Amino acid sequence: MDPITFEIIRHRLYRVVEEAVITLKHVSGSAITNEGHDLMVSLYRADGSLLMGGVGFLHHLTSAAEACKHIIRTFKGNIDEGDVFLLNDPYTAALHTSDIYLVHPIHHQKKLVAWSACFVHVYDIGAMNPGGFSPESRDIYTEGFSSPGIKLVEKGAVRQDVMALLLNMVRSPEMVALDISSMIACGNVARERMLALIDKYGFKTVDRACRSLIDQSETLLRARLKELPDGRWEARQFLDVQGEVYRVTLAMTKKKDTLTFDFTGSSPQSPYGVNCSYWAGWGALFAPLFPLLCYDITWNEGMIRPITMIAPEGTIVNAKRPAPVSIATVGAIQSVNNVACTCIAKMLSASEKYKDEATAVWHGSHVAIFLFGKNQKGGESIGIMTETFGGAGGARAFADGIDLGGEIPNPISRMANVETVEANFPIRYLFRRRTQDSGGPGRFRGGAGGEYAIVPHDAPDGGIHFVVSGKGIQYPMSEGLGGGYPASPCSYQWVHNNEADRARNADAKFAQSVDEMPGRKEPISWGVFPLMGEDSLYVRWNGGGGYGDPLAREPATVLADVRTRVVSRETADRIYGVVLNGDASAVDEPATRARREALRAARFAKAAE
Repeated sequence: MDPITFEIIRHRLYRVVEEAVITLKHVSGSAITNEGHDLMVSLYRADGSLLMGGVGFLHHLTSAAEACKHIIRTFKGNIDEGDVFLLNDPYTAALHTSDIYLVHPIHHQKKLVAWSACFVHVYDIGAMNPGGFSPESRDIYTEGFSSPGIKLVEKGAVRQDVMALLLNMVRSPEMVALDISSMIACGNVARERMLALIDKYGFKTVDRACRSLIDQSETLLRARLKELPDGRWEARQFLDVQGEVYRVTLAMTKKKDTLTFDFTGSSPQSPYGVNCSYWAGWGALFAPLFPLLCYDITWNEGMIRPITMIAPEGTIVNAKRPAPVSIATVGAIQSVNNVACTCIAKMLSASEKYKDEATAVWHGSHVAIFLFGKNQKGGESIGIMTETFGGAGGARAFADGIDLGGEIPNPISRMANVETVEANFPIRYLFRRRTQDSGGPGRFRGGAGGEYAIVPHDAPDGGIHFVVSGKGIQYPMSEGLGGGYPASPCSYQWVHNNEADRARNADAKFAQSVDEMPGRKEPISWGVFPLMGEDSLYVRWNGGGGYGDPLAREPATVLADVRTRVVSRETADRIYGVVLNGDASAVDEPATRARREALRAARFAKAAE
């Protein structure tokens, strides 16, 4: 078709998605949506295949495609103009029950021509634990309301019986109703803008452009794969949960213009909610593939065709119902992201043309903390601490990772302002900042992660409760690349501050580091806990993985890291082999050369053992 018309339509499709995202954020009242950007909006063809992948958490682009296809199969002959369908069953298409998909059919002249789909992590879903992550659940039945597909809006009118059923199952019905309303508005805007595009150019022209766009993406990805070397690359991740260790293992094989992701060897499914279902694992491997291999290609069905996934049923990456999956998004899904990122980066590193596109793992483990209880205004509050979206960039083949640089699977993630969190919850921050020595050492350093501490403040009930569903405490999850070291693991500490502690340190409520906090420090990682009185909660999240040998890093750059407090003097000496003068104002060049020679000699001696 005419290339100018094709490009105009392609860019109009981008704008349709963009305007729908803006609508979603403006209507939503949830910080996880409009601050953390835990959302997704995309367009799909009449058969449910992905047409235009939007921003947000990229795991959902392919899972929502399956949601559309499931609705088509289930409601065949009963899909009308103005309908909206709700789906959040993880064993049908969703990632976990808290991620509700709303699927909007788009009709033109009474013919189904396209779909739009969106999701948000709703305020609450009625699981055993508030907020959606339910570490106490041992099956899907206690993880909240779950639907494999139901008609929420019929011919433009909300079905009040269905809405009442959903809101009857959740702890904060008014906020969940606002979440649902924001998605309905989002889909309505996408429908209106798609129909305006079709009215302007005609259905045949738009349809031809859509088919050409999908074919173009497939052609471009296959051409890129042909440029890359054939081979097999492996990666693995360990998750520690309640004293048990689970493994996600990936072997990625590239042959000609195809990629196969084989998760054979991954651990059997867990009794804890870190498992993911098949479609969640499928979406998880695409989340890093889209930005790493297809950054200049439209994300749609064409780039799915060359990809194959092997995930044995009954494993942590393809759990069988009714295994719990509420923590999948920060559990097995994120580990699939990480191993896929590592294998793709290894493949890119083997190419002279694409080696600079390689990156170590970004933000390998989320630190998702949910708070719930009465707020300072006497109302009920449930929500996530959005620091987990702050992330940390992995080091690249030519540059350091970005401190607090987000994450690969969600290009628009961010954390809320301190003032926003303190306005919504009866807490006060002691501090929030990037963490020293958190980025993986390397010739290029991984981006630093962060740390924060909170205490109750102006709480009607004397405090608030929090839900922790952590892993990556014992094992680092932000892997390095090309000789780079992994980033530090995460940490959660519940600090019990009793009267004796307060007597010894009257300024405890103004502590500026975890070491300054008086009281008994209890390491935690899984469960539901009270944060009452003058107790505090300290959380540290991982940085990005390093790239290349730390002993190859420029000493002057290490000095700059020490002076800006992103690297400690001890790490500069012990890991980077850089010796500084007395006041850390300059590098001691002779001592540094000797120190690095000694460290290399120690490596050779250990390898010879």
